Amino acid sequence: MCPTSPSASIFGINTVHRMSLQSALIGFLISRMLPTPLTPQQIIVVQTTAVATGTMPLAAGFVGILPALGLLSEERDGTPPIHLTWLSAVGWSCSVAFFGVFLSPPLRKQVIIEEQLAFPSGTATAQLISVLHKLPPPDTSIRSRRGYLHLDTEDDSAEPTGRSPSSPQPIDTETDADINEREFVQHEGWHALTYSFLASSIMTLIAYFFPILFSIPLFGNYLAKEWLWTFTPSLSYVGQGIIMGFPTAVSMNLGMLVGWAVLSPLSKSQGWAPGAVGDMTNGARGWILWTSLAIMCADSVVSLFPVVYEYFSDLYRAQILRRGDSSSKEDHEVETEDRLVPYTWVTAGLLISIFVGTILVWVVFGNEGIKPWATVLGFILGGMLSVLGVRALGETDLNPVSGLGKISQLFFAWIQPGNVVANIIAGGVAEAGAQQAGDLMQDLKTGHLCKASPRAQFLGQMIGSSVSILVTATAYSLYTRAYPIPGPSFPAPTAYVWLSLARLLRDGQLPEKSGVFMFAFAIVFGLVSASKTYAARRQSPIAKWIPSGVAFAIGFLNTPSFSLARLVGGIMDYVYRTRYARDGNDISLIVVASGFVLGEGVISVVSLVLRTFGVGVISCWGCGHGLCGGCPAV
Repeated sequence: MCPTSPSASIFGINTVHRMSLQSALIGFLISRMLPTPLTPQQIIVVQTTAVATGTMPLAAGFVGILPALGLLSEERDGTPPIHLTWLSAVGWSCSVAFFGVFLSPPLRKQVIIEEQLAFPSGTATAQLISVLHKLPPPDTSIRSRRGYLHLDTEDDSAEPTGRSPSSPQPIDTETDADINEREFVQHEGWHALTYSFLASSIMTLIAYFFPILFSIPLFGNYLAKEWLWTFTPSLSYVGQGIIMGFPTAVSMNLGMLVGWAVLSPLSKSQGWAPGAVGDMTNGARGWILWTSLAIMCADSVVSLFPVVYEYFSDLYRAQILRRGDSSSKEDHEVETEDRLVPYTWVTAGLLISIFVGTILVWVVFGNEGIKPWATVLGFILGGMLSVLGVRALGETDLNPVSGLGKISQLFFAWIQPGNVVANIIAGGVAEAGAQQAGDLMQDLKTGHLCKASPRAQFLGQMIGSSVSILVTATAYSLYTRAYPIPGPSFPAPTAYVWLSLARLLRDGQLPEKSGVFMFAFAIVFGLVSASKTYAARRQSPIAKWIPSGVAFAIGFLNTPSFSLARLVGGIMDYVYRTRYARDGNDISLIVVASGFVLGEGVISVVSLVLRTFGVGVISCWGCGHGLCGGCPAV
């Protein structure tokens, strides 16, 4: 069985910050059942709290960093595997839970208020909330500046500063499409969400007792057992494919075909990967991992070039302007002081989170794991990387944390060479800030457009992060007791990425011939990423059809079953939007997709409880390929 894992969102590329839309939608539906429905601003605070809670498993590395530490080998790495107890997991979560939250207010000031970056998912959520609550459409005009996407190009009278024109928008701006959308959500959306939730729940529960349902051999048991070609008809995966969209799903499946239908057989037949295909040490899966890593690094670095260039260009232009007229700086903040987060909170919070976080990391991992000064540098690097990650997210809707994580590992390989544990932990600390600040910024964009209080959102983020510490640590401890991680049900492919790069940076040894393919694919996808970035900044319609390097690489990391089900969802999304959708903002299918994801997520917790209490499968019929979770390999 393959229930929705804590790592499910990372396979969906953008689904973490797309969770904002789902949280707002579900919050609205539940709010309709209350005696006094929540206001739009209250819905946004609820949504912000939910996203802060859901971000923690990724930000704290429960799908990458901690499984990577569990894969350590004393013979190869000089240290035994590190498995955190529940209390240690709580301590680690506390160490990284709040740094990104305290980074959010100053980053909001820069990228949302001053630069007015697009943040497409946050803007889409604001538009949805406006439709549902009969509000005028949010003003999404942004500063006319080279390289920025324009969400509102019809209003040529916008002031050069990028602020709204002086004349207010008319209140009566509802279109027939807006009315139809709201009526669907209010009258049909709840039923669609309920039915899709029940369908996914029932299917997931049946698959727990009959695991073959989620591990169907595509081309017979031989190809399933020897080459890992199975199909997982998980409705959660289908829902994630709907949410990520057809172009991203296609990119992932192209990567899956190249990795598992071409490079995997090639490496095995040529003797470069002599072990079992699924072996991450000397098998084909471990061999193609390196090509995936090269693609991710090339794509992330190339896509960050424009962001870095514009960032330093802005700094240079700001210096010129200050020299010319130091009194001409204009504050574009639209909120009153009582609704903003005081900078005394920000300063004190950052200092305390760094100090306490460093102490906790030292207590959890010891002086042999990582030196305190390296942890402090990790927090500082995380702050700097957050600026790049948030700007990239604001312009492209993609937070390149995978590339930022590699940058942090390269940095710590230089300042603390030879220590695999320190490389992983310090890199994880740096990545956590960038991950958390980026995902929370989408909600701050929504709040800005819909006039929610930034201070209320900040408090919601603090509450969500605090609650998630206990929830995430408890869930992880229970999952690790019930399932092997990495394992058939929870492969945690990013754990191998972290560990493999740390080992490479330490000893420089690559599997045979993998370096040639890494170089070739890095060149190709460097050019592909450059083309995609150029097309996106030119607002070319072909940009979305140019393959995503990160999505392509994730197709390598996961076995075919993970990508194929998402392709089904991507195709459903494409067909629906081209043939049946009422307009470009139709969210009917998103409602169904949300039910799919939620249903399997809830039942995965139920199955975890069943497994913990020793309730196993009913039948292992058909599981001769040995890839069914809960069934012994045959």
